[in-house]
Amino acid sequence: MLTVLLTKLIATAVVVIVVSVSVGKLGPRLGGIIAGTPIILGPGYFFMLQEWPTEFIQAAALATLHALIATLLFSISFVVTAERLGALLSLGLATLIWVPGAYLFSFLPGGITAALVIYGVVLLAADITRRMLALKQPKVVAVSGWFDVVLRGLLAGVLVAVATTVAARTGPMLSGILVGFPVGLFTIGWTLHDRYGADVARATVAAAQQGMLSLVAFAVVTAVLVGHVPPMVTFVFALLASIAVSATLFMVSQWRLRRNYGHLLDAPANNKRKSHP
Repeated sequence: MLTVLLTKLIATAVVVIVVSVSVGKLGPRLGGIIAGTPIILGPGYFFMLQEWPTEFIQAAALATLHALIATLLFSISFVVTAERLGALLSLGLATLIWVPGAYLFSFLPGGITAALVIYGVVLLAADITRRMLALKQPKVVAVSGWFDVVLRGLLAGVLVAVATTVAARTGPMLSGILVGFPVGLFTIGWTLHDRYGADVARATVAAAQQGMLSLVAFAVVTAVLVGHVPPMVTFVFALLASIAVSATLFMVSQWRLRRNYGHLLDAPANNKRKSHP
């Protein structure tokens, strides 16, 4: 039990710390993509796949998909309100939206297919909202040290470790929902809002809406493969699918950056060549 708790605690703490630091180095877009990797779902399903039967895992993975739809609503709410309400109030409101949303979505009929369709519709709404808000992509200047980042990362780790361990004993629906709770986005939004301000926090959480597709891939592959192949093979394929989606998102992001700003990126090199005939 202690090993499970420590593993989940460390995994969650790492994602919060890495994202906070990477935003300072790479900007909100890539930081948001990193936020979407399955560093929280991964440990939870790693242990559930070894401890619970196929039917439990399938139901839990579907519940996680439904929770991810609610997480999109969470992110939309935060992006819209963070500048006016501040970090804690906007995150509190987003959580109040997530809780009934995740519960109600869990009663949707149609299985994985219906969940994916609804996820796509909500993701489209999130993208429209982001475009309407015309979020800034500010240059980050660090304003605080490691202590607050590590502390909040550890607090997030404790929350996830306790929630996922208890959830595994309450049935597949609640287990899948709680594993899908956006603790990472919650703490990332809180930390970045405090460290870098509302613009960076909003831009990063908005970018994570696309990055969450890697979590969707993880949950779908888990639900489809479990029971057909050994549990650890299911986990490895789900993880590989998630990483492949994250890598694709990163490459697309880089391509768009080059397409939109390539002339600006190439200008310094051209000027240098001209100054040294």
